[in-house]
Amino acid sequence: MKSPLTPLALLDRSAFVYRDKIALVDGSQRYTYAELRQRVHRLGSALRKLGVQPGDRVAVLAPNTPMALEPHFAVPLIGAVLVMLNIRLQAAELAWILNHCAARVILVDPQLAAVLDPVRKDLPHIRHFLDDYDALLATGIDQISDLPEVEEDSLLAINYTSGTTGFPKGVMFSHRGAYLNSLGELMEYGLEESSVYLWTLPMFHCNGWCFTWAVTAAGGSHVCLRQAHPELIVDAIRREGVTHLCGAPVVVGGLTHHASSKGIRFQQALRIITAGAPPSPAILRAAEEIGADMFHAYGLTETYGPMTLCAWRSEWDALPAYERAQLKARQGVPYIIAGTDVRLVDDDMNDIPADGRTMGEIVMRGNNVMLGYYENPEATRQAFRGGWFHSGDYAVMHSNGYLEIRDRKKDIIISGGENISSVEVEKVIYEHPAVLEAAVVAIPDDHWGEVPKACVTLKDGDAATAEDIIAFCRERLAHFKCPKKVEFGPLPKTATGKIRKNELREKEWAGLEKRVN
Repeated sequence: MKSPLTPLALLDRSAFVYRDKIALVDGSQRYTYAELRQRVHRLGSALRKLGVQPGDRVAVLAPNTPMALEPHFAVPLIGAVLVMLNIRLQAAELAWILNHCAARVILVDPQLAAVLDPVRKDLPHIRHFLDDYDALLATGIDQISDLPEVEEDSLLAINYTSGTTGFPKGVMFSHRGAYLNSLGELMEYGLEESSVYLWTLPMFHCNGWCFTWAVTAAGGSHVCLRQAHPELIVDAIRREGVTHLCGAPVVVGGLTHHASSKGIRFQQALRIITAGAPPSPAILRAAEEIGADMFHAYGLTETYGPMTLCAWRSEWDALPAYERAQLKARQGVPYIIAGTDVRLVDDDMNDIPADGRTMGEIVMRGNNVMLGYYENPEATRQAFRGGWFHSGDYAVMHSNGYLEIRDRKKDIIISGGENISSVEVEKVIYEHPAVLEAAVVAIPDDHWGEVPKACVTLKDGDAATAEDIIAFCRERLAHFKCPKKVEFGPLPKTATGKIRKNELREKEWAGLEKRVN
């Protein structure tokens, strides 16, 4: 009496129970759950007609529209594997991903199609490049009768993350993991039939932190938003009666600043879930002031998005606002579905004391940890050494068991919720003919949390300005990855000649500490 766990079952149930309820809002277009299920079957059958077989990869390059949401069900419905693409990447970066996963079909929003023009000839696996979504749906049927059987541990989606090297790694999600993490989001944040979820978080981020499936499971309404501008967010919250939204601290900060500057305080219950870079207590306090209830979560692409949250305790409500914000900024405890499979360990995998001072690496295992990295067994082996997934994030554990991150992955820069590999940026800078040495580190930024800074040594007799280096990078990388500042001079090194990036980072963040104190 066992049936496979799959997010596909979540849509089937809601299309039965909430068949006449609005499931999806996209501007003036509104679709009920019954209609959403029909559209999903239309898309799945249309892809089948194009020759998509079980196991084939189907890529999607789209902002938060039905073209991004519906493939989360339609692609696995026919046994294929979904690959959501970061719309902020440039052509060469997208081409690398498409070739690595060998996607056969790509769905592209018409406004983004031109991004791929320079590399279309370099995508040998792509058989169909589809940028007319409505025309594609028109070729399908309302009900597929011969669906493949689902194995819950089979591959559902591949999500590419820069990780700790300059080459993207394909994080593999299973049907079971996606199903369980979706239920975790539903339980932890109180999603229900009356919930209205606004898509401010990109659906290409860990499949929208699994909220693509979680909102559907609850029978709530998805409200699409192509761009997460504060004015558009406020307008949608008021117009649609939004109850939930997610976003990196930079998105939350933009919303709170705009709302407070206009004297806006939301009257309906609004829950905001933030993750990515740890939010500052100031942002958390600002959210309270506009009437929002903030939830702080922590996770990685490798854990299907959030895996821990700062589970709130009622006795903390009586604390002053500053103390509440300090507590809420912690990364907290594992989701209900994760049990207690999160540890803080030293280099020998020994648990570190919960004293709020001793730092250790966060390691995880369990229901919402990835299957591994696609076509990358060595990276998978390294990530799971000792039988646990190694996050590379260092934290302390307080006496109540709550985690608090103190030092992020050594070289990764988390800017506005986006992971930026310093190695990837350095490789590009090294290509500049005037550059001898380069190191890229995170520096504090009031808007993005942190941004890249390049420390560069030029070759003798050669010249370059900061503007030259930045422009050089912007021609070769997604703009959010490019350094915002450049400093020239000799770089500190170890006795063996390695650049001391820790010294470069500490100098920047020590200045912030002085300003705060």
